[in-house]
Amino acid sequence: MTEPSKVIHVRNVGHEISENDLLQLFQPFGVITKLVMLRAKNQALIQMQDTAAAVSALQFYANVQPAVRGRNVYVQFSSHQELTTMYQNAQGRGDEPNRILLVTVHHMLYPITVEVLHQVFFPHGFVEKIVTFQKSAGFQALIQYQSRQSAVAARTALQGRNIYDGCCQLDIQFSNLDELQVNYNNERSRDFTNPNLPSEQKGKSPQPGYGDSGGMYGLQATGARAVGFPQMANAAAIAAAFGGGLPPGISGTNDRCTVLVSNLNPDRIDEDKLFNLFSIYGNIVRIKLLRNKPDHALVQMGDGFQAELAVHFLKGAILFGKRLEVNFSKHPNITQGADTHEYMNSNLNRFNRNAAKNYRYCCSPTKMIHLSSLPQEVAEDEIVAHLEDIGTIVNTKLFEMNGKKQALVLFETEEQATEALVCKHATSLGGSIIRISFSQLQAI
Repeated sequence: MTEPSKVIHVRNVGHEISENDLLQLFQPFGVITKLVMLRAKNQALIQMQDTAAAVSALQFYANVQPAVRGRNVYVQFSSHQELTTMYQNAQGRGDEPNRILLVTVHHMLYPITVEVLHQVFFPHGFVEKIVTFQKSAGFQALIQYQSRQSAVAARTALQGRNIYDGCCQLDIQFSNLDELQVNYNNERSRDFTNPNLPSEQKGKSPQPGYGDSGGMYGLQATGARAVGFPQMANAAAIAAAFGGGLPPGISGTNDRCTVLVSNLNPDRIDEDKLFNLFSIYGNIVRIKLLRNKPDHALVQMGDGFQAELAVHFLKGAILFGKRLEVNFSKHPNITQGADTHEYMNSNLNRFNRNAAKNYRYCCSPTKMIHLSSLPQEVAEDEIVAHLEDIGTIVNTKLFEMNGKKQALVLFETEEQATEALVCKHATSLGGSIIRISFSQLQAI
């Protein structure tokens, strides 16, 4: 086995597999700083921001066979510890300073226009020209400063940061071009030194060798906070976990954080049980059972994305003999009070770390639950004994991943599995606080 490296070597990369396909395969594990397609060899090299991210990816794919467009691909650590400038995209110079920057935008959930880019880059110096275009690696732009010093300052300040909170991450190289040619002033290109250029509704990017820059972004940046943070946060993590796009029926633009749950069984429900169910889809801020309507509750999620996931996946779920109604509340948040339960600082919130991994497992309730944080010496019969009061267990499987014991338990019905998660998540088994989520596997 090659020693760990932040560079991952991918084999069996067929001609039908694009750079973007590979980005989607590895983005859930961290920031990708470079990607090189070796088409003649059906291979690719991917450089993560650090070795830990590459290790996480290879550990995951050691247990799950990665496939792209129906083709199995095979991954291992590269013998390269770093991709040198010989592998740089021909459009970029790597680290040789130039007044023109080549910018690639990763985790792009919101449309990026010339105006947005100008707002981000002009604080670092006078921006003369901007040209945007779409390549297989994603959305890219060339940004020409008046001076090389400004370009260096912008790259230093902005590399790896996000345009919007949690998404639209900037990967910035120095371009090898000497001058940008701009023929039109519109949302795709702009010459700030010549405001009298005509606009054009349709057209190719004037830069030779660059593709069409036509609009392909349906999402609006409603409520997004411009100028961002270096970490990969919720919006990006959701997109990466779901293969670069959001699940059908989820807009990704909801900004309502509070959910109204109705048709609960008031004799069997409490705040902690609701926490266990809703925490699969995001962090919980607080929960309030409505005393004047005992079968209603309010659940405040960490953000609008998480609330939308909860509404999408839990609407119609059956719990304690009742089919749940789950909708967005008219209340933007739950006011703190004696009748509210606070969970903001709970260490049981699942999305404080490994958000992309947790989003990847989001789904509607299933008959199968996945147990983790189990004691190392646990036996299958102990797991069965811990859960069998909930309902009929059809099958179980105890296994080890990354040196940690985990289990799958298949119940007879989705309702029994849901009840097991609600009642047994965060309970103690053999001295360990176990964690339970739904599994998308159909059989053991």
